[in-house]
Amino acid sequence: MRSTNSTARSGVYLTLYHPRSLCSPAPLPDLPFSTILVHDNSRVTFFEARLSKNSSTHPGSLNQELATIPLYPGTSVGTANYVTRIGLGTPSTSYVMVVDTGSSLCWLQCLPCSVSCHEQAGPIFDPKSSSTYRQSSCTTSECSALESATLNPSACSRSNICIYDATYGDGSFSLGYLSRDTLSFSRSSFPNFIFGCGQDNEGLFARTAGIIGLARNRLSILYQLAPSLGRTFSYCLPSTSSSGYLSIGSTKTGQYCYTPMVSNSLDASLYFLRLSSISVNGQPISVSSSSYVSLPTIIDSGTVITRLPSAVYSALSKAVVAAMAGAPRAPAYSILDTCFKGSSSTLKVAAVSLTFQGGATIKLSANNVLIDVTSSTTCLAFAPATSVAILGNTQQQSFSVLYDIGNSRIGFAAGGCQ
Repeated sequence: MRSTNSTARSGVYLTLYHPRSLCSPAPLPDLPFSTILVHDNSRVTFFEARLSKNSSTHPGSLNQELATIPLYPGTSVGTANYVTRIGLGTPSTSYVMVVDTGSSLCWLQCLPCSVSCHEQAGPIFDPKSSSTYRQSSCTTSECSALESATLNPSACSRSNICIYDATYGDGSFSLGYLSRDTLSFSRSSFPNFIFGCGQDNEGLFARTAGIIGLARNRLSILYQLAPSLGRTFSYCLPSTSSSGYLSIGSTKTGQYCYTPMVSNSLDASLYFLRLSSISVNGQPISVSSSSYVSLPTIIDSGTVITRLPSAVYSALSKAVVAAMAGAPRAPAYSILDTCFKGSSSTLKVAAVSLTFQGGATIKLSANNVLIDVTSSTTCLAFAPATSVAILGNTQQQSFSVLYDIGNSRIGFAAGGCQ
């Protein structure tokens, strides 16, 4: 896909908002943090299923016409993901979208919402209002590519229009017609962008219009824009009190420390890396080096709490508790079992560093180590993993993270945003 504006070669820069920020164009409802952790666990379970050989992500069969497809209520990945704005259609209209490195297909809600649309901020996309909108037939290459992007087979309507089915681990989904239209940003536009035009969208998507998929797949926004911008993107995930960015294309690569992307045949679309050591107050935690590689590890923008192999988590928890011996303990909170009375801003928090294969090291701030779960309790923002380890977004906050797919590496730089 080629841009209609030559300035796009310098890259596309978008503002990112924390899902619980008051500045977000589609803020989350006022949910207790325990609810967010329930959704977080569901997302992790979804990744575990994807990495198993015999996973099945859809709760029922896909019928051939939208009006006859059964409803499956659920909640979505939207509770933990960061959001931004894109433009779509001719004339262009702005839509608030979830940004997700764990998804491939881009989709948004579309009129006439034949089955169901959730409440969203701003207008729902109306294909009839765009002069450049086109539906994709069942014989197109993008229709054939849907199964690798969504893990579900495509279907065909009676009028030969390709039907997509994007499902998520907690039962939420979007289902509709595969389509093309012009994607636009402030200074550039990209015609014939492939996306899902959702007619049945179920789940808690934080009033967003849909999802921008950044995974390693030909239907993701990254790969569709690659002919103009290259296969590189970076972001900085902000705190609730600031804004961050998503940049697709041009990046100053010299400022980063890098770790290799690790290949994994279980799911070629996800971003795998290898954690090699953790230190607390400058001392490596007491665990064998083989424990770090006992499970595959992915980096994900939508998982809140980092999951570690059980032995690594246990050693980290013990080291943090020892380093914060003067801090009063609090009872476990949901999946978090290492908790303290107070907040990350008032306690003297242990200094934790994560080192990855190749030597790339990130030194975590107090807000990357502990997460405030109530007004009087803060917990270690890590949990034990079952079958896949995940570097979550709490630990990524305020760092610039670069995905350099062409050179198969992931970079980290401190101070990307606050």
